[in-house]
Amino acid sequence: MDIHRPHSRVARYQAAIEIRPAVPEDAERIARTFLESAEYHAELDPERYSTPTVETISARYREGRQHPSHASREVMTLVAELSGEIVGFIDARLEQSSDPMHREMIYCHIAEIAVACGHRNQGIGGRLLRAAEDWGHRLGAEFASLEYHAANTRASLFYQESMGYRLASITAIKRL
Repeated sequence: MDIHRPHSRVARYQAAIEIRPAVPEDAERIARTFLESAEYHAELDPERYSTPTVETISARYREGRQHPSHASREVMTLVAELSGEIVGFIDARLEQSSDPMHREMIYCHIAEIAVACGHRNQGIGGRLLRAAEDWGHRLGAEFASLEYHAANTRASLFYQESMGYRLASITAIKRL
């Protein structure tokens, strides 16, 4: 039995994944992965999350509206592509805190990241996240930031244990 075989299979899989900037033609394929993530979040917190239509999300990405209108022009969306299939994506933008207590610095804010269900735990999310961090760093960002739902233990393990993120703030909510 070759103990190196599983590793070489993962290495070949990784080599076959292309991380590239998204183009409008990717919109529908991005939307499918986005909707898988939305369904998961709606299960975590149905009071706050819902699953939009594929048409709504496709239009957002096709028209470049996935980033807020107030965002700087420094925004990007990357996709992970395997044999013509979009298996993951990430949206990032550069931001500065408006809090006068914060030091003036640029953050690379990860607004969305998702990997298709059948392709998770293969290193795709890590590759997308590192690519976005590298992009932000090249443009002057000193920190990367992101948010995830408190009940999303899968995300917590990934960001903190695999990718080196640490908790820096906590958002509390209350129904009114």
